[in-house]
Amino acid sequence: MKQSVSLTVNGAQREDLVEPRLLLVHYLREVAGLTGTHIGCDTSQCGACTVLLDGRAVKSCSVFAVQADGAAVTTVEGLAQGGALHPVQQAFWDEHGLQCGFCTPGFIMAAAQLLDANPSPSDDEIRKGLEGNLCRCTGYANIMRAVRAAAAARGGEAATMPVRGAAAAQPAAGARG
Repeated sequence: MKQSVSLTVNGAQREDLVEPRLLLVHYLREVAGLTGTHIGCDTSQCGACTVLLDGRAVKSCSVFAVQADGAAVTTVEGLAQGGALHPVQQAFWDEHGLQCGFCTPGFIMAAAQLLDANPSPSDDEIRKGLEGNLCRCTGYANIMRAVRAAAAARGGEAATMPVRGAAAAQPAAGARG
């Protein structure tokens, strides 16, 4: 039996009837038509499906749409305002913080939440903030550089800290696997 959900998605109010078992990621892609949120693993391991739920980064493959009833959801499509990319989106573009692009929306959303909470993160804080997101292509150096550039663009100071060596660019130990 379908249930009614009322969500604010990227600033727009929505009301839809959904199956109680429908995951938020499928709601966003199939019901709301927002395909920027990617389905990577369906087990909450990769972070490709990360969105902001009431301002907090969550893996939308681990949340039912009915659990988000009454909440505000922001997807990667909702970050840009007035035709201009969000500073994190722009930094990922400028710093080549992507390769194939599949994981990029999740990294962007996690980085946006990190910078909202901490405008000047250290490299360790960036790695910690991104540890639930995996990239199989880049080796993380450009992703780290992009987050630092976004922090600088927003008035933080993280861009002044260079990445040195492959170990500095890797995510926290718990992020790989």
